[in-house]
Amino acid sequence: MGRSKHEDWDIIDTDLYEDIDPEEMYELVQEEKRKLKEKEKLEQERKAKKQPFPRWIFWTIAAAMFIQVIAILPQTYSIPALDFIKTSTTLMQDDQVREYRKAVVVIEGEDNKGTGFAISEDGYIITNYHVIESQSKLTIAFTNKGLYSGEVISTYPEYDLALLKVEGEDFPYLEWTENTPKSELGDILFIGNPLRFNGIANQGDIIGKTQLDEWDKEVYMIDAPIYRGNSGSPVMNDDGEVIAVIFATQKNEQHGRVGLAVPIDYISHEIIFKRIF
Repeated sequence: MGRSKHEDWDIIDTDLYEDIDPEEMYELVQEEKRKLKEKEKLEQERKAKKQPFPRWIFWTIAAAMFIQVIAILPQTYSIPALDFIKTSTTLMQDDQVREYRKAVVVIEGEDNKGTGFAISEDGYIITNYHVIESQSKLTIAFTNKGLYSGEVISTYPEYDLALLKVEGEDFPYLEWTENTPKSELGDILFIGNPLRFNGIANQGDIIGKTQLDEWDKEVYMIDAPIYRGNSGSPVMNDDGEVIAVIFATQKNEQHGRVGLAVPIDYISHEIIFKRIF
């Protein structure tokens, strides 16, 4: 990958951008969790001295305080990226989104981490090629199924995609479309493992397509909060079908910083062939 055929300012970042320092963000969130635990401990001590205090009231207050803290952190610390946690919290209230999340996996190599998603109950998984490139050992983590060793079945570096396999059965998986409409625009949902978090659901919009240098096909441009670790995240339409896979970000003159996602139908027929034979 490199510069666009048309614009010198068109920069591709396959590691995905970060507007915030992940260590700082992680510490802030962990600090708020510690504060909630301290408040819980103090409340338990007070309960021992006073009349019983309904536990559900405490947890309601604690949850409200945590949400409030998350709400003010972006203004207090100038970290707008924390908004994606609030959005994910809201999305995760949806039963269907929670089901989708079960099929999204964490992929870890010797020195790399990314996202992938199962496309069949017998353990076939799609991720980005750059997530598994040069990794001699891959560990695949399902939210409800545990850890598995991953095997690379085939790679498609020309589209930054790869097909993996884990041994097992009855895996949760996502449906995917073999024929992405040419005019596929509008709202999308994606789930990934950004920064130090796992299984974060978020939403955005497909705002168009762009042609990249050394690519023979166009890719989607997405207006959404995408960070390191989102590589390999499934992009789903309103029907819950995977239509694309996030692989990079781009500094775009017209739209600013956007995410890039390769349409799944670029390799769908090859994947079907690999699974059958």
